[in-house]
Amino acid sequence: MKKIKIVDTTLRDGEQTPGVVFSKAEKIELAILLDKLGITVIEAGIPIMGAVESSVIKELISLNLKAELLVWNRIKKSDIEASLSCGATNLHLSAPVSELHLSQKLQKSKDQILAEMESAVKFAVQAGAEVSVGAEDASRADPGFLVEFARTAEQAGAARFRYADTVGVLTPARTLSKLTYLSSQLAIAIEFHAHNDFGLAVANSLSSFQAGIEFISATINGIGERAGNTNLFELIKALNYFYKIDFTFDQQIAARLTEIIKQTTQKISSL
Repeated sequence: MKKIKIVDTTLRDGEQTPGVVFSKAEKIELAILLDKLGITVIEAGIPIMGAVESSVIKELISLNLKAELLVWNRIKKSDIEASLSCGATNLHLSAPVSELHLSQKLQKSKDQILAEMESAVKFAVQAGAEVSVGAEDASRADPGFLVEFARTAEQAGAARFRYADTVGVLTPARTLSKLTYLSSQLAIAIEFHAHNDFGLAVANSLSSFQAGIEFISATINGIGERAGNTNLFELIKALNYFYKIDFTFDQQIAARLTEIIKQTTQKISSL
């Protein structure tokens, strides 16, 4: 049976939940517990955000966890330099790929974003980093351009490609169709990153597994911007129940992770 690898993005995308701000102590405890749980990749944050964020990331790196600690960046040299200065060696570089985002958000052409992404990946790789590349709004992007974007990333040195359903518009059937096609066109490892705007994040993530995707991202309790992300524990339970994927984990650790998130979100409701 295929081994699934989970990318937990609670410390990055989860913290984009309106009003959620984890303390340094909470971030460290969450990372340690996620590592003990057996999570493959922990997305730790965004160094370019400033000194406080960078300080936490440096401390997380110093823990020498078994999990890969990933830091998030735009395809900008300044972002990459901020990450490298933290001692980060696993960098995620993200860029919009849909026509809507390119024209309305960045006012850039496909050729421009391809060139900028390629340059950023090469810069990070030459600095000694392992790189994953994210395609924002991939679910609304032209399929042909998406393949070109991913192939360019791989040729520049990226080890993994993140397909992001940024605005949560996929259905399970469309997820299966789109990712089956994409995986047939690419050699690079693919990660699926879902959002829960229509309550389909877990279902879509299961469809990505059916399509042969190796990495799936999630957050504790499904927290995240707008309607949230794929719920980590619902995903684990569903993979086990429907596909017999054995992801054995300590129930006490899971309970503590859930409690930390519950306490943090309760602070918001009491304001």
